[in-house]
Amino acid sequence: MLAGLLDAARWSAAFSEMDTFWAGFAVTLQVVVAGLALSLVLGVLLGVLSTTRSKVLRGVTRVYVEFFQNTPLPVQVLFMYMAGPQFLQALTGADQPVRIAPFVLGFLGVGLYHAAYIAEVIRTGIEAVPRGQMEAARSQGFSRVQAYAYVILPQTFKIILPPLCNQALNLVKNTSVLALVAGGDLMYRSDNFVSLYGYLQGYLICCLLYFIICFPLALLVQRLEKRSKERPRAKVIPGITSEPAPASTKEA
Repeated sequence: MLAGLLDAARWSAAFSEMDTFWAGFAVTLQVVVAGLALSLVLGVLLGVLSTTRSKVLRGVTRVYVEFFQNTPLPVQVLFMYMAGPQFLQALTGADQPVRIAPFVLGFLGVGLYHAAYIAEVIRTGIEAVPRGQMEAARSQGFSRVQAYAYVILPQTFKIILPPLCNQALNLVKNTSVLALVAGGDLMYRSDNFVSLYGYLQGYLICCLLYFIICFPLALLVQRLEKRSKERPRAKVIPGITSEPAPASTKEA
């Protein structure tokens, strides 16, 4: 096994197929960007709704979060892959099932899945903001929507940036689920290479390309966590903030 991994001929065959790996890498990046956008928009909406006074809205968000957090992502994607075309056929009245593009399945799958986790992150962040902030905003004439947009959410994002970046990191790795539905992503193309040639170098290249995406995000998470633990420094305003006066010396 080790000799095969170090075989120069196998590595040469793997590098000769780099165009295929880069094509899968591009598909993965596209799914990541679209999935992140969907999960952020939906996650913020669900997170805000989960903190409202309406029991119905809180109940709907709770059902969504519990369902997606407690069912496996591969099962969700395979269900959309098998049942989605039939649902679209019934909705559109088409003569046959409407095929869903693998890219759409990918970003919908990871986007809807991680929206549930981001909603929980947003909810805990909003609850960490003192309630007096909302009351103060309302007393100044802000509506609840304006108070969330201009007062609550800006403070919330400062609190939740580290766990939010962790969710982005997990989303990148979970895009590999597209390989189950022949999505043309990085994992699918790497698996095809290994199946065709029997060389495990394809998986090593796959890991390296995922590392290129994930490692900068991991460094960002570490930096944000470090900054969140630092105490904010007081701002020095010229002409107002002065240096502390030195202690007076005792007379002999």
